[in-house]
Amino acid sequence: MLTRLSLRLRVLLIFAGLAGAGAVLLVLALLVIGSGSSDPQALDALVQGGLIAGFGGLAAVTLVWFLFDRHVARPIEALAGGLRTGQAPDPDDTRYLADLGPAARDAAEARARAAEALAEAVAEHAAELTREKATLEDILSDFGAGAVMVDPQGRVVFYNASAARLLPGLALDRQLDRHLLPGALQAAVARLNAGVDATDLICLTHDGARLSGRMRQLDQGTLLILRDHAPNRPAPRQALESLRRHAATLVPMLDALDGPMPPDLTRAIRDEGQGLALATRHLTEILQSDAIGSRASLPELLAGLPVRGELPRLSVICEAQAMNALLSLLVDRLGRTGHPPRLRIMPQDSAEAHLRIEWQGAPLAVEQLDHWLDQAPDPEQPDQSGADILQRHGTGIWPEADDKGCALILPLGLASGDVTGGGLTYDFALASRGAASSRLSDLTCVVFDTETTGLSPTEDRIVQIAGVRIARGRLTGESFETLVNPGRPIPVRATQIHHIDDRMVADAPDLTAALTAFHHFAEDAILIAHNAPFDMGLLRAAAAETGAHFDNRVLDTVLLSAMVWGGSVPHTLDALGERLDIQIPPEDRHTAMGDTLATAKAFLRLIPALSAKGIERFEDVQSNARRFRRMIEDANPDQSSISGASGSRGTAGD
Repeated sequence: MLTRLSLRLRVLLIFAGLAGAGAVLLVLALLVIGSGSSDPQALDALVQGGLIAGFGGLAAVTLVWFLFDRHVARPIEALAGGLRTGQAPDPDDTRYLADLGPAARDAAEARARAAEALAEAVAEHAAELTREKATLEDILSDFGAGAVMVDPQGRVVFYNASAARLLPGLALDRQLDRHLLPGALQAAVARLNAGVDATDLICLTHDGARLSGRMRQLDQGTLLILRDHAPNRPAPRQALESLRRHAATLVPMLDALDGPMPPDLTRAIRDEGQGLALATRHLTEILQSDAIGSRASLPELLAGLPVRGELPRLSVICEAQAMNALLSLLVDRLGRTGHPPRLRIMPQDSAEAHLRIEWQGAPLAVEQLDHWLDQAPDPEQPDQSGADILQRHGTGIWPEADDKGCALILPLGLASGDVTGGGLTYDFALASRGAASSRLSDLTCVVFDTETTGLSPTEDRIVQIAGVRIARGRLTGESFETLVNPGRPIPVRATQIHHIDDRMVADAPDLTAALTAFHHFAEDAILIAHNAPFDMGLLRAAAAETGAHFDNRVLDTVLLSAMVWGGSVPHTLDALGERLDIQIPPEDRHTAMGDTLATAKAFLRLIPALSAKGIERFEDVQSNARRFRRMIEDANPDQSSISGASGSRGTAGD
């Protein structure tokens, strides 16, 4: 039983027992001596002497305990945490431990050297494999179709960027039928089970979008290749038949022209000619009805062009080469007129953005713009004019002028997803573990952080929230980040900390939109935060307003740090980062994403240290959390709820 107590508590019990035993022995001695004497004065002197000796002995034991706790027990507890995380102890903390401190430092340094040598050997041995892996990832990232792989339980273990665009919200360790209606998937699986290697299918998303694809059975699960379903359109055969009929009627009429045309023949030829023109136009519309499917990032679209301000992380629906050539032509022509322009992107809504070519000077005449659009921007495609490029993209361009200057406005459709991010997201090892595993190294988690208008979880509002996903002990690359309009002014004292002001959140989503989106991102995952009672208090306090109820299980890195190092050391995020050698750039500190990434790295580095102490599962964390309730409450909903833990020792300043 005593082995479950901390070293400091056991030392305290030893000294308390020593003091108690001394007091008992003193009382027995006084009773023995007093029983042999009948002199009252001698008895009084004996009692006074006993009290002095008793209190003096108690004070001496207390002093020795205090010195032992401060110079031996506390350093040993901190030393144990450092050894488990591979960090050398501070010499000042171990100066009273004789040779134990230097020995621990030597062991930590030897461990670091061995780890470095092993890492170099592994890196050298795996260099070729890494290059091949990177090449494969580059190929699959730009693969036009969406690729999704699921394990035998239907959980996503791999997807590429195209799949993320087709199925918004797709995430590792999440059931695929959360995004696609299961009927077509089940029917395709039945066909695979009948013995075929692969099968085509047409499926529907929960939003009603129709996708076509092909499913293939693999050893570790199922691979699904998805594409946008081809749009329904009239068969060109009808238009071609109409052309054939009008041409067959018109040719004999032309052959009969030996002299002046009778009025009836003239009208018939005119009617057939008009029919031929209409059929040709109809066929042209059909053949050009396919929408542009290419997507381009803004840096790709605007490469080599003068850009004003920082480009937002958006992708647009366009062919980058053709549109870049057109923009380059317009910028060049404007520059030749003495008005050097700059380009700027202005998002209009979730579906469209305006690309503005801005300059100071005289406005541009529409006739001049039309003349430029008649030219071929790309020398390799001389038969394709700027007007043709705009027509193929289903857009146009027009000039505007006001007191701030002149501009050409080009609307472009926005593509869902961010093409600047990672192209692939995968963890094939998810397929080899049980879905119900509660090992810390197996959990699917979302680490998150908030920036707020103040320090009250019930009275203040969120102004920024960010999260990253961890699956099976590694960062997956999936992330969530947004500013939030709190619906009230942000106090100056809060802006001084996180540098977010009213101007920055003016066009940001409101609390309901932001938390609804974050709830979708974090659904079914365990939430992790540093000083979780504060951040969870904000989410739960907003539930009535937003309708987003966060009933997730929760882990707190403050508690995890205390389980490793004890409660006598500070547990701020900065202190934890220093002990675990996690560098937090000053510009990222007190930003939601910066603090989130630091917390995620801390959690991953705490897992092996916790495992060394026998804390391997989520249930182990919950049972050990009871020892630290005086420092900070457990943020799980089935435990004690939110308290004023943000001001407790070790959490201030996180």
